[in-house]
This record gives sequence, C-alpha cells and structure tokens, in this order.
Amino acid sequence: QLQASGGGVVQPGDSLRLSCAGSGSTFSRYTLGWFRQVPGGARTFVAAYRSTSSNPIYVEHVKGRFTFSRDNAKNTVYLQMNSLKPEDTAVYYCAADPSIILSSIRRDTAWRYWGQGTQVTVSS
Repeated sequence: QLQASGGGVVQPGDSLRLSCAGSGSTFSRYTLGWFRQVPGGARTFVAAYRSTSSNPIYVEHVKGRFTFSRDNAKNTVYLQMNSLKPEDTAVYYCAADPSIILSSIRRDTAWRYWGQGTQVTVSS
C-alpha cells in the first residue's frame, strides 16, 4: 500500500516536497517511481529510483529541478520539486514494483502498485 502526500498550491518558482509512504518489510527491494497526470491526459513518467541503484532516473524536463530520494528505514520516498513551473501542474502518483525492468520504467502500465494521487498546482 502506498500513500502519497505533500501536494498543494504554489506560485511559479516555489518548491514542494512530495512524500510516498509504503508498507511492508521488503520496501527496500522495490523500485519506486513518480508519475503525473493532467486532466484528460495519460500518466506520464517523472522519476524512478531503482532498488539496485543509487542514481535516480528523471524525465528530461525535470532534471536539475526535481530530486528523488528514498529512506528505506522509514519506508518512504520523497520528490523534492524546486523551481516549479505552471506546466508542472498535475496530479502526482507514486508507484512501486518489485521487479520492473529498466526498459519498462517509463511505461505506467508496467508498474504493479499505485498510491492515490496528490494534486500539485503551480499558478500565479
């Protein structure tokens, strides 16, 4: 089970930190991901943190602005979002999978578990 939180309404240039808390003793073995979805659109990949790597993967347009971190002791991952832009407005979802392969990470249908979304609105 995944529980996402931390969304809100901010102005362009502001920051937000999203959290996603998981349950279970094997959390550290899961690859975790963040996707986002705008009304009428598909869920699109934002970032992923594989269980086998300490280097998160980001979609190009958030590199340098977003930072994905994980705290396995707390069964929680975080998405620190800085320099937010209006185009970052979306519902953000966290996802988890115990065995997703690298080539499938950007495909939402490949992920096994999903949390509820948290709304991020960037507006002046």
